[in-house]
Parts: sequence; structure tokens; C-alpha cells
Amino acid sequence: MPSIRFANVLLETKPRALSYPTMYYHTDQLITPSGENGEWTINGAGTVDFTTYFNALSVLKLQKYTRATGFALHIDVKSAGEVTLTQTCAERLSMNPEIVKDNSQTVAGDNDWHTVTLDISVDEHTVLAGFQIATTAATEIRNGYYEVSFDGEPRDVELSIATTTFRKEKFIERNIELVKTELLASDYDIAKHLTMHVIDNGSTLDAAALSDEHVIVTPNENVGGAGGFARGMIESLEQSTPATHVLLMDDDVEVSPESILRTYNLLRIVNDEYAEAFVSGAMLNIEDTQDQKEDTGFISTYDGSCVPAKPPLQVTKFVDVVYNECFDESVCVPEDAHRYAAWWYCVIPTTVIERNGLPLPIFVRFDDVEYGIRCNPKFMTMNGICVWHAKFDIRYNAGVERYQTVRNQMIGQAVTGLAPSMKTMLHSLHHMVDLESRKFNYTDAELALDGFEDFLKGPKFIMQPVAQERFMRANREKEKLVPFDELKKQAAEMGITDFDPDMLTRQVIDFDEPRSFQQRVFDFVTKNGQRFGTDKLVAIRFDGRGDEPETALGSDGDRVEYTIIPSAGWLYPAGMIHNENVIIAIDWATRKGVIRVKDAKRYKEVMKRYKRDMAYYKKHADRLAAEYLAAGPQMQSMRFWKQYLGMD
Repeated sequence: MPSIRFANVLLETKPRALSYPTMYYHTDQLITPSGENGEWTINGAGTVDFTTYFNALSVLKLQKYTRATGFALHIDVKSAGEVTLTQTCAERLSMNPEIVKDNSQTVAGDNDWHTVTLDISVDEHTVLAGFQIATTAATEIRNGYYEVSFDGEPRDVELSIATTTFRKEKFIERNIELVKTELLASDYDIAKHLTMHVIDNGSTLDAAALSDEHVIVTPNENVGGAGGFARGMIESLEQSTPATHVLLMDDDVEVSPESILRTYNLLRIVNDEYAEAFVSGAMLNIEDTQDQKEDTGFISTYDGSCVPAKPPLQVTKFVDVVYNECFDESVCVPEDAHRYAAWWYCVIPTTVIERNGLPLPIFVRFDDVEYGIRCNPKFMTMNGICVWHAKFDIRYNAGVERYQTVRNQMIGQAVTGLAPSMKTMLHSLHHMVDLESRKFNYTDAELALDGFEDFLKGPKFIMQPVAQERFMRANREKEKLVPFDELKKQAAEMGITDFDPDMLTRQVIDFDEPRSFQQRVFDFVTKNGQRFGTDKLVAIRFDGRGDEPETALGSDGDRVEYTIIPSAGWLYPAGMIHNENVIIAIDWATRKGVIRVKDAKRYKEVMKRYKRDMAYYKKHADRLAAEYLAAGPQMQSMRFWKQYLGMD
């Protein structure tokens, strides 16, 4: 029966591994690299457990996705004292690795290298399999890997990595180097069947210096992630040996080459049921290395937002590693919700691309969501297949989250149907405009309306090369935050003399207060005091007793009242903004902020524009739906994209 070297026992000296070693092993003894051939030394008597995120074998997933029939561990050991290797396992409710007592081998302490082969015992309850090493003296290990036996022959896999970059030279050059040194220069089968396409939307990379037979850097117009990935798909289909699978990967990620190797091996032994599934790599946080944010997501049927299918997990915790593998999305994802895989790490079979076409020309945001929902594939996820990506929640960009999100949600809904109906996306638009207005951020409320109005122009508008200009315009017109020094100066000019941003803490910025029922009613009815307000800076005090209005600003010399909230648009600190006239919104990660002042006149202008846009949409909804539906096949076609990208 054929077998494959599926996964290496991974030990690394990269900063993330040194900071979070329990992603790789748990030990009561020091472990250090000790040789040029991948040797590591366990520095004394103790126990090392490898039933971890990177080093436990995903038995449950392999039995589900592949033709696997058996599993074995191979590892070389040398020690001055006796060493015992014992299999471990985890079942669905395991709290700690469980020892498989009748499956162990002992190596003599003779200071010679011994190759240990441990056949792994599994049954229908096994989720993970791993191993422990018990030492009595300093011990060296090397060349550890899991072998998987399988039915039939390995599939022919030609893997292409398509990564799109825009002025992220540091990230992309490091990833190119990792692919070259650890995969293309290796003795593994993948070295003969891997091509990397780097689509340089910024045209800032030295293409000649970085490119070779297997790595091709292609300068490209700035057509966003959607255009860059479309170009990567086209190049992968048309390379000298056409790709069978395309791995779409963001530029601003850190990747372990072992994740790519395991992906390739998974594709070689996949069963017929999952032969056209997407492989969805998990997103872990660069800032908090152990935190897993998402591996697949779905569209909320309530507001059209993207929701991770799994709760946040910490992959240093054994219980979370087990939870991650036996998680069943069908239990928690609504039946009518559509799932997708994000393109920070997503493998798509080229047969699916040929059948379903290329992405929509929507620059950034919802391109991967729409494509995944359009293709409606099965998904494969697995411990150890991942990338590290910067947290979304500390890099809020209104140009993306308001303009791009609104426009692209609507387009995706009209072309493909991301949610059960357009009402979901219209609810999302209303929520954004209402939320920003309540926080006196009229600028970004209008940015959301800009996105809606560009959708209302129909598909011919977005099919023109306007995406870059519109995105740049959105970034120019979004609310501008200023550095703390300037913010403090602006506050003083308004009479806010006791504001010192350098004394702020995250606790103060993120704090919110509870609201009474009466306060909630007031905020709802008056939209935080704006709906029936005047053009003057005025706050209506409401405590349920019908008190008269009173001004928030006193006479000269009086303290100006204000409140502090986070600047990220998706947050709603309702208690902190209730009955306030002046808001100072802070982005602590960039040490910037902005002062917002209640403006009843501008609020009414925003709402008038919103109502006008909605009236137009209702009048033309049927026409727009028909136009987008008809344009979908053209926007997804190879012919359209080659012309759009200037490849003809």
C-alpha cells in the first residue's frame, strides 16, 4: 500500500516559536537546536509532549478528507540514557493528551542514532494522535515526521502560489525567500511541482532579481486584491505546466513553509468527495501569535457582515487544539447562511476556476467572500495549516469598511446572492449610516452613501477601470485622525483645556457605561439628541421626568464637557455618547484621534441624502437586479479580465 511523508515534526527558532513554544511542544526540560542537520537537544531527564497545534497528527480530518488507511511516526533519537517514545491521542472531550500505554518503544542509551518507527493506533474516537518522549539524560532528536498510508495512487498536483502585493516589500520578499529555501530547494516532491506568482500591483519589487524558474514576479496596475488575484489565477492556468490548484495568499502575512507542504500532501491523497474542496488556512494574529481569529466564515443573515464560523481560539491550549479539529460548523452556522474562505490563505482547484470564472472587479473587500459563495465548495481546514496576519480590529480603515464594504456587499448580493435577500444588505447600510451619525461621524456616514450610490450606477460603472480612483477618493474623504500633539492643540482651541491624550489608557478609551431604559428610548427616538435638535451646540437632558433642555457649554471659562470613545467605526459605546455634544474619538494603536461635534443640521442632511438614495433604489431595484445578474458572467470571464488588466 502506498504511503506519503505527510507532516514533519516541526521545531523552529523563529521569534514566534521562541515566544510561544507550546504551539510546538510542552516540556519540563529545556529544548535547544544543536546541529546543522536539524538536530534538537532535550537537555536532561524529563518529558516532552508533542500533542500540539503543529505536531499532533490530525487523524479525524485525514480520515474525513483523504483515503488514509494507516499512520506511523518516524523519528531519529540519540541519547546517553534510556529514552522511551509513547503514542498519545486525544478524543473529542479530552482535557489533556492521553497515553496509549501499549504503544511505546524504548531506545538504549548508547550515544548512537536510532530510527524509531511507531505505528499509530487509532479508532473511531480518535481526533488527534501525537507522542511523548521521556528521557533519562540529554537526548538529541532529528528527522521526525508522520507517514500516512492510503488507498490508490497519489494525485498529480501542480501547486501555484498566487500572492498579490502593493508596497509590502518586507513581507513579500521574506515569503519569497522562505518558499525558495525551504520548499523549492528541498528534497520533497513539492519542489518539482510548485510555482510562485507574485503580482506586484505597486510595481516596486525588483522583478528581475527576485524571479527565477519557479518564482515569477509580474508588475501589474494597481487593480486591488481582486485584480491581483485574478491575474494570479490567469498566470497559474497559463504557466508552462498548468496548475491544478492555486493557493491565494495575502502579501502582509507570515507563513510557515510547513503549512504549504502539508497542504500539497493533503491534495495528493484527498478523496473523491473533497477533490474540489477549498483548503482554508487559519488566520492567526501576528501581534498575539497564539490567537486564531478565523479559518472559515459565513455571511450574517441579519446584517450581511462577515462572521467567523468558530469562536476565537488559542492554539497553545490543548483543549482548543482538540476543539479546532472536531468543530462542526453545521451546528452553529445558520442553515440559510453562506460560507466562504478568506484569501489570506485559500487553495482553489483550477477545475473550479475554469467552471466558475474569476473574481468580480471590486478591488478590495468581499471579493473572496463573493467568490467562495459563488463556487459553493466544501472546505478543508486543519491544525498547522495557517498564516499570521495583522489584527483587523486595530487597523480600522473607513475607506474599506464604509465605502468598499457597502458597495461590494451590494454588488455581490446582486450578482451572486450573499445573503437570503437584498434586505440584509440594505439593513447593513442603514446600520452604518445610523451608527456613524449617532457618534457625530457624518463624514464616514456619507462615505457609506458614496458606496451605495456607486452601486446604484449599475455594473457598467464598476466594469470600467475606476476601482483604484474610487478607493483612493474614499481614503481622501474619510474622517481624518490627527496625531496626539495636534489633537491636544485642537481641543485647547475649543476650550477643552483638561484633555491630555498621553495620559489615556486603553481602559479609559474602551470604557462604556450602561444605559437606563429611558436613556435607550431617548437615544432611539432622537438619534442621540439630533433628530429634533437645533443648529446650536445643545444637548437635551432626559431622565424620564421631562426636564428642560440645557446647554452643554457654559459661559467663558467654564469647563467644556466631552466624552472619549474608540474611533473604530464598528464600535458603539452607547452609554459614553448618550446626551453628549462633543466626542473625542481615539485610535490608541496609532496614537491619533479626532474631535467630533454634534451638528443637527448636518445630521438632517445625511438622512435626507439616505432617504433620497433609498427612494431611487426602490424605484430602480428590478432594473439594477437584472443588469447585475446579466453582467455577472462577463465580469467573471477570462476575456473581460485580460482586457481589464491590459493583457491582450
